[in-house]
Order: sequence, then structure tokens, then C-alpha cells
Amino acid sequence: MMNYLKKLVMGLICLISGLSVHAQQHPSIMLTKANITALRKGISTYPLLGKSYKKIKSDADKAIKEPVDVPVPKDAGGGATHEQHKKNYINILNCGIAYQMSGDKKYAAYVEALLLKYASEYQKWPLHPKRKEGHQGGRIFWQSLNDFVWQVYTIQGYDLVYEAIAPAQRQQIETGLFIPTVKFFTEDCAETFNKIHNHATWAVAAVGMTGYVINRPDYVEMALKGTAKDGKAGYLAQIDQLFSPGGYYTEGPYYQRYALLPFLIFAKTINNYQPALKIFQYRDQLLAKAIETSLQLTYTDGTFFPFNDAVKGKTYESAELVYGVDIAYADIKPQPELLDIVNKQGQVIVSDAGLKIAADVAAGKTKPFVYQTMLITDGATGKDGGIGILRAGTNEDQQAVLIKATSQGMGHGHFDRLNLLYDDNNVEVFPDYGSARFINIESKKGGDYLPENKSWAKQTVAHNTLTVDEISNFKGNADRAQQTAAEILYFKDDANLKVISAAENNAYPGVKMTRTTALLKVEALQKSLVIDVFRVDADKVHQYDLPFWYKGHLTDSSVQIKSFTDQLKALGTQYGYQHIWLNAEQAVPEQTGYLTLLNNKRFYTINFATQSAVNLKLLTLGANDPDQNLLESKAFMLSSKGSKTQTFFTVTETHGSTNTVDETTSGASGSVSDLKIITAGPEQISVSFKVKGKLYQYQINFKNKEKFIKLN
Repeated sequence: MMNYLKKLVMGLICLISGLSVHAQQHPSIMLTKANITALRKGISTYPLLGKSYKKIKSDADKAIKEPVDVPVPKDAGGGATHEQHKKNYINILNCGIAYQMSGDKKYAAYVEALLLKYASEYQKWPLHPKRKEGHQGGRIFWQSLNDFVWQVYTIQGYDLVYEAIAPAQRQQIETGLFIPTVKFFTEDCAETFNKIHNHATWAVAAVGMTGYVINRPDYVEMALKGTAKDGKAGYLAQIDQLFSPGGYYTEGPYYQRYALLPFLIFAKTINNYQPALKIFQYRDQLLAKAIETSLQLTYTDGTFFPFNDAVKGKTYESAELVYGVDIAYADIKPQPELLDIVNKQGQVIVSDAGLKIAADVAAGKTKPFVYQTMLITDGATGKDGGIGILRAGTNEDQQAVLIKATSQGMGHGHFDRLNLLYDDNNVEVFPDYGSARFINIESKKGGDYLPENKSWAKQTVAHNTLTVDEISNFKGNADRAQQTAAEILYFKDDANLKVISAAENNAYPGVKMTRTTALLKVEALQKSLVIDVFRVDADKVHQYDLPFWYKGHLTDSSVQIKSFTDQLKALGTQYGYQHIWLNAEQAVPEQTGYLTLLNNKRFYTINFATQSAVNLKLLTLGANDPDQNLLESKAFMLSSKGSKTQTFFTVTETHGSTNTVDETTSGASGSVSDLKIITAGPEQISVSFKVKGKLYQYQINFKNKEKFIKLN
């Protein structure tokens, strides 16, 4: 597969070298000159397009009433100068669109004045005084990434007003601003520019789009092939190495969303200027697959599953996915299901793509977007593990269970092999912490990642997966973790039984872990059961800790819990344990029990059984947190010592409800009982449980792919 990709890339590079760029015409990125008249008509014809333009024009009208403000950069993320420069690039784009739609030159005059001011000041600025630790500093912003983003937006605005600016002023803008920015990006930031990373994606898009707009083919060539122009870096190499064949971006959903905008908008620019490259067909329409995969990596409320360095609460309503969905539908594959997402986004880009979408929405071509149970593979060849998403129920009330069994995900990855997430009833039940960061809140470390991102959020114990000897996977070494990936053993999607099984054999020396998780629909219950079997085998005795971080309130437990009432202590000293308060600890009689949670007016009973003795620990987050950076979090942990092997078997039942208005409760007690581990070995695990007295036996056969799961 990799040899095929290399040949494909080299073939495209040769094709690029022999192609000429279309004659200069402006605008030629999201809006093209040939479609301006149709777009102007479409604003009054199609409600969605009209609504989207109304917002842009309103913002543009506000912008032109304000004085041009190009402050000397001095503040970190979220600070006054940082926010003003962000505001400027948004205003430049909005006013460019307003100019093309209205024909009123006052909008173009504002963009011209702003760009001339930047052109007169930019080269006076040194590297930003509050450069972000561990990252290449920018000149406008604290990290070069923000400079790249600024350029991607700004060059679009310049393209939109290009013909309204006199040649002499265009010369000032290009020689004073755009040529120096490209020099900074490709020379001073060459190391970042040539990385295989989302920062570099924004960089190459910025340089390539600038090259097309100001007619500098050398810039385009660097963007496509890297500064050495040998194809080892640049846009094409990033598409090949950062995405799996199914469109999964290795850093996870949050960064997939973020990186897709430069990938797609640069592709749109390439397609407009050099259509013979057929960039949207590259790797079997990979960019369209990336959009589809990105949408499937959300819960039904539109929120991205927040694993890795994710800022929680981000949805597909973000600008990146508005661009992405519009381009994917209009330029790659017009799937009517995407129109359902557009309706939920409530806007389109005022562009050629937005015109097509608004027309098709108005014509009634929308079909419901269907969330699927699916296996999403990781790695350039699709062989670096993957994400298993199991779904049951309607979009209005859906159970979604996710197992993360991927590669490390580069620098933004967490040490969370075989992590489990569970969403239901439009809330997280077993959540992921995401990143420790208050983005653009300057008072919280300038909006950067907090120290606790490394000491807590990345660590294994912060996730719903196994920690061995109170040490994180790979001892928290990202370079080591990046060398290997989890292995997908089995995936099944039947109407009543959906299963994902994965193995991890490299996270701890001499330790083999498997996790087999299922959504099982049984006749006696309205909601599917979440069945989870976590098996660990080792060559020596270890301590095994399996936490379940949960949302909601503990309402019942079969284990008599004796909480510490006047003194707390940290659970450990490192690898995240130093941040956990131990609230209670109790031996589990007969190695089986249950806990019941109340979350969003619904009950969740987690029944558990283990192969050997365990203690039940109740935990809260917050120890060793002098700046109060950590978010409120609660967990229960099944912890065992003194064994080489252990099997953790849980069945989570979703049941009942409460009504706080009527003060009524129904179904507060679960129906699952009698969990047993019958056999547990490296080749086969057999467990059983009862639902309202009916016995179910569930068998996992690791050596038999044809009969991997057997249910009686």
C-alpha cells in the first residue's frame, strides 16, 4: 500500500511539474468570477444563502464603521492584540464577500486600508514577545500556526477585492505583506512548514493559496511538495501520511475538524486554478471520506467525541465543518445526507458551493443523516488499529459506545489504549476528560495547554482503560508510543449485537491486554446493554486498575461504602495518580457487585464481576492542583493486586427515569443480575448474566474469527 501511495504521489508531482496555472482571474477561490451574478440572485432566491449573507453583511457593516486597528503584537492567546488580529482577518474576508455581493466599493476600500496598514507595519515586527513554549513563534501571533491561519483567511479577502485595488497599491500589499509572510513561513518556519502535522497543513495552504492569487508558481510548488520540492513534505505528503484510507485523521476528531479546513480550501483553490490535477479524486476521493468520517465521529447532538487533546463541546457547527461540508457536497460528492447537516449548521459559505447547496436544500433534496455503527481504521494503510463506534437507537435518544484502539496520534495523542466512552440520552455517561486547557482564556496560562494536560489529561488513569502498576502506557513516552498501535481483532454490526474487540500488547512490557465491548439488545429491555470484557495477561504479578470516570450521581451500590469523612489523600505520586483524591476503598465480597448512577434523569447500573479479588475505590479529581485548573470529575475504580492475569467483566444497564417536576421515579432498580466469569483464558473467555431471571451466556473465542462471539 505504501509503495502504491509513493508511486501515486510521484506521478502527481510529475503531472504538477508539467501543468500551467490557469490565467489570473479574481476572485477564484470560494467565489469565482463566473458565478457572481448567480450568487447575487441566489441571495434573494434561496433562504439559506440569504440568511448566511445577511450575517456576513451585518458584520461587514460593523467593521467599516470602526477605525483601522493594526496593533503591535504583544498578547498571548485571548489577549487584546491577539483578538484584534483575529478580528481583522475575519473582517477582511467578510468585507470581501460583501463587496462582491453588493458591488459597493466601501467594503473593498476598508480591506485595502487594512492590508496597506499591515504592509507598512509587518516587517517591523520581530518574533512575538510571548512565543508559545515548545512551538515556533509567529510574528502576528504567539505561535506561527495562528499566522498561517491569518494568511489563509486574509488571502481569500484579498482575492475578493483584488480588482478594486489599483495596481500600485496591490504592489505595496504584495511586496510589503504577502511576500514577506511567505518568506517567513517557508524559511524562518521551514521546520514547521515541512512537518507532517496540522500546523504544516495550515502553512502549506496559506503559501499555496497566496501563490495562486499573486501568481507565484514557485510558492504553489513549495506548498504541494515541501520547501525542497521533492515531495517528501508538503500538501500531498500530508494527505498520504495523516489520513487512513477511510478518512480518519491520526490526531483524532478535534484536530480532524481543525485540519480539514486548510486541506479542503486549498484543494478547492487547486481545483479552480489547475483542474487537470483532479485533486478531489486523489486517493479515491479521500477528502470527501474525511468529511464523512469526521461527521461520524460526533455524537447525535453534533459534539465531537473528545478523545486526545480535544477542547470539549466543539460541534460540527464550527466554521471548519461548514466549509468542509459545503465543499464536499458541491465539489466532490453531492450526498443528500450532507444537506441534513447543513440544515443543522444553519448556514452556508457565501460561495459557489453555498449557492449549489442552498438551491438543493430549497429544492427538497435533503435526506436524514444516518449515524452508523462502524469501524474507522487508523494509519496511512489502515493497519494502525482504529476506532470502533457502536450505536443503538434513534438520533433523538441514541446509545453510542466508542472504543479507542488506535496509534498514539502524534503529539496530541493520549496514553489511553483501549479507552471506552459511552454517551446516551444526549449526555456523557462514561466521558473522556479531553484536554486540560481553557482555550483563549488568557488568565489560564494565556489560553495554552495547562501543565495538567501532561500531568493529568494525557495519563492513562485519566481514561476508562487499564493502568498497570500505577504507570501510564509506555511510561508516558510519546515517541515510544508512536512506534506501535493497537490491533483490531474483531468487528460485528448486527441488528441486536454490535461488537468491537481489540488488543494492546506494547503499552507495558510483558503485558497483553484485550478489550471486547458490545451493545446487546435483549427482548426484556428497552435499551441495549453495554457488555465489556477486559482481559489482561502478564508474565509476572502486577497491580491492575480499571477506572470508570462517570457523569451523574451515585445512588446505589451493592458494596457497603465507607467514605473518608474528615481526611483525604492522593491516590499516588505520579502518572496522574497524584491528582486523584481517594474518597473510599472497600474490598468487594465474592468479586461481584454493582453501582447505580443517575444522570440526566436516567439510571445506569454498572454490574461487575472479576476473575480474582478486587477493591472498589471511589475517586474524585482535584489533588495537587494549586491553581484550581482541573475540572470536577468522579470515578469508581476496580483495583486488584497480586495476580498475573485478571478479567474485568461489566454489564451496564440503562433504565428508568425521574421527573423532577412531578417528583416521580420509575425503574430505579436494574434487571441484570448474577454476573459470572465461567472461564477466562488467552484463547477463550466465557461469561454469563441474567436479565429478569433469564440466563445469557456470552463467549469470546480469540482464535476463531468465524465464531469470535457466541451468545446463548
